[in-house]
Amino acid sequence: MLSGTPRTFIGSTTFGVTGMTCAHCVRAVTEEISGVAGVESVTVDLATGSVTVTVSRPVDRAAIADAVDEAGFTLVP
Repeated sequence: MLSGTPRTFIGSTTFGVTGMTCAHCVRAVTEEISGVAGVESVTVDLATGSVTVTVSRPVDRAAIADAVDEAGFTLVP
């Protein structure tokens, strides 16, 4: 993560994810991130490689990065 970026976030934040190429990729990323405690919604834009995550309580960005990694992709710092 960027040194000036807060470790946790609340509300909606958009992340870049590399390697997504199809609907299966979108489903995998959505399912893994949705499993993180506090996540309310996940919206993936395949064309831009962006993922918008909305949370109801503070969530550590590392938890999102771990979920993306578990799906087989990489979160862009």
